[in-house]
Amino acid sequence: MRTITTDRLRLRPWRDEDADFLLDMQSRWEVVRFLGANPTVMTTREEALASIARRRAVDHPVHGIWAITTAADDRLAGTLLLKPIPLSAGETTDGPEEVEIGWHLHPDAWGKGYATEAAAAVLDDAFRAGLERIVAVTYPDNHASQAVCRRLGMTHLGRSSRYYDLEMELFEKRRD
Repeated sequence: MRTITTDRLRLRPWRDEDADFLLDMQSRWEVVRFLGANPTVMTTREEALASIARRRAVDHPVHGIWAITTAADDRLAGTLLLKPIPLSAGETTDGPEEVEIGWHLHPDAWGKGYATEAAAAVLDDAFRAGLERIVAVTYPDNHASQAVCRRLGMTHLGRSSRYYDLEMELFEKRRD
């Protein structure tokens, strides 16, 4: 998987030595409460290592699940993903595979603009690679991620239950 850099950040593949950070980040309810259909906190280093293995298994020329680190000192800040989004039961698509962008950061990294900067870099990279449309979904109460979507220039399409078998706020960005 490729590394993507910005002025302040480096998005790189997850490593086994990142397990303690991942466990610390995902053992916090305030971080995981908006992740997936059944949010749960991580409780063991073994879970973190298994999660890192799943993240590294996304081997694709465009998609990925990156560790967000600071460029100056490689300090871990969170994760950024670009991957196919699962449709809700009964939903179909007759177009290209739908792709989502998402992020979650350690509370120590909140409020520094890292999510917006990392996501903007991955959006640019994905559009250069030929993707036409990328979506983001957030829980209705996840105002922080909705603000990131707006800063990224994503269009709010309203509530949708098209993905994850949940009613979520749906945002999209199309290639210019």
